Amino acid sequence: MNKNMNSDIKNFNESQSEGENEICKALAKEIDKGLPEAESKIWHRHPVWFLEDNPTVGYSKLKAGIRLMFWSGVDFKEEKLQPGTGKFKDASITYTSVDQVDKGELKRWLEKSKEIRWDYKNLIKRKGKLEKLK
Repeated sequence: MNKNMNSDIKNFNESQSEGENEICKALAKEIDKGLPEAESKIWHRHPVWFLEDNPTVGYSKLKAGIRLMFWSGVDFKEEKLQPGTGKFKDASITYTSVDQVDKGELKRWLEKSKEIRWDYKNLIKRKGKLEKLK
């Protein structure tokens, strides 16, 4: 367990069922490792990592499993990341078992999340218009 893990995120992970807890712990560990410069916190009741105050990656519990979401993930052009509603640039993958978490794949996606970023921080100020940061 990463001793630097945000305590609220640790509590979120531990509050999940046994199998989902394992997925959450694995994701948090890899995200912390892949984005050491990110700030992490519980945001809208879910663990989220921020780069320069912009939400970058997070996960949440759904009926189908644990959904890992990248806010700018559509532009990663990764087959396994499914686009969201189309209103934003988010894309996600849902895990039902910790064995499905591919660390190499996740590392690649985290690298892309540093390079491909949209400005969600100023979305309201820009009346819903997204602008590319990188």
